[in-house]
Amino acid sequence: MKQGVHYVSTADDVSLAWASLGRGVPLVKAATWLTHLQYDLESPVWSHWVRFLGEHFRYIRYDERGCGMSDRVVRDLDLPQWVDDLETVIEAARVTQPVVLLGISQGAATAIRYAIRHPERVSHLILYGGYAVGGLRSGDPQRLALYKAVMDVVRLGWGSDNPAFRQLFTSRFVPRGTQAQLDWFNELCRRTTSVDNAGALMQARGNVDVRDCLAQVTTPTLVLHASRDQIAPPSQGRYLASHIPGATFVQLNSDNHVLLEDEPAWLLFQQAVLEFTGMSTGAQPAEPSQSRLTARERAALGLLCEGRSNAQIAWELGVSEKTVRNHLSNLYRKLGVRSRAEAMVRAQRPTS
Repeated sequence: MKQGVHYVSTADDVSLAWASLGRGVPLVKAATWLTHLQYDLESPVWSHWVRFLGEHFRYIRYDERGCGMSDRVVRDLDLPQWVDDLETVIEAARVTQPVVLLGISQGAATAIRYAIRHPERVSHLILYGGYAVGGLRSGDPQRLALYKAVMDVVRLGWGSDNPAFRQLFTSRFVPRGTQAQLDWFNELCRRTTSVDNAGALMQARGNVDVRDCLAQVTTPTLVLHASRDQIAPPSQGRYLASHIPGATFVQLNSDNHVLLEDEPAWLLFQQAVLEFTGMSTGAQPAEPSQSRLTARERAALGLLCEGRSNAQIAWELGVSEKTVRNHLSNLYRKLGVRSRAEAMVRAQRPTS
């Protein structure tokens, strides 16, 4: 897919690189670390994201300050500035209608703050792998200790010729990635930002805290989260969904913080996004009978296949056990089965 890269200056005179591709309803992704406008299109980690979003929307994205093709020498790298930068890019793109706003990882906090500041400019809010509170503000001692340890490794080894330092960082993003994908991610670290910026950005992400403003979100919101995410704990996704009024939560069965193209969770992500935004889906699931399931029913089916009880499924999805029973009854009917065991067999049936 072809793209045009543009530049816009912020109020504090930082040059931001942004790109637009595709046509239709505008979807803007709040900046996410470890992307680069020049390399995303050929990336074994990000290219399928760009392709999917560019095929269904006018997809607008940008390199955050201090990273990628944007200015590298900057001072202010904290959350308030991220929101201002998002505002600057949307204005530069001359978007004339409300946008679908996508916040991935720390971009979720940026998207939330923007949606509160400009509710009339956002039609749908999609949060994937996000968190309300960063690792440095976490009440979980283990999460806090791990975050500090990773920060130390980043500051010590980011610019090293030995990729082992960076791989300790990147392998948590795609623990199920191939060696080629991990190697690409490791090299992207070096290409994307400097040692000093990497440490400052880790510090800023660790200090994110948007818990006090979640109740102010009025935009229809979809929260998606990988079930074994090592970067943003799944509990953070559930927290966002339970504290944003009316939000819908979809759990994705994956170990990866960045969903990879060949995993079933990526298909569910696409279906959920297209359903939520009212777009028709071009991707079909492996089993034709599953194409009639809603995103929530597919999430329930995934948990059922993991052997979860109704109570556990209800907790994971943030709904009541009665709602879970209704979801299971509906998916049994749509799959043409009569029991949990039959549903599990049908879900695991290979493509014919």
